[in-house]
Amino acid sequence: MPNMPSEVILDEMENLLNIASDFTRLKIMYAISEREKSVSDIVEEVGASQSLVSHQLKVLRKANLVSTRKEGTRVYYALADDHVIALLNVVYEHVTEE
Repeated sequence: MPNMPSEVILDEMENLLNIASDFTRLKIMYAISEREKSVSDIVEEVGASQSLVSHQLKVLRKANLVSTRKEGTRVYYALADDHVIALLNVVYEHVTEE
């Protein structure tokens, strides 16, 4: 294990994990984990209201967990990078191990 991170880094890690740990945000991240999707696609898959999904996407985007691509008037959302996928995988493996 590396040396103890600085207080600033630990604070940033805490904030990121708090944001990622929300039930609806986890569902959204899983919904877009394999391919990018529009808000309406995410709403359908997650089973939440459009306003709730939009709000949570804004939170995820601000935390750099989600990225966007605009095509005309439509916005598509995807996980920001491989680190977010790895984070989801590690947590999933940890909670499902025997």
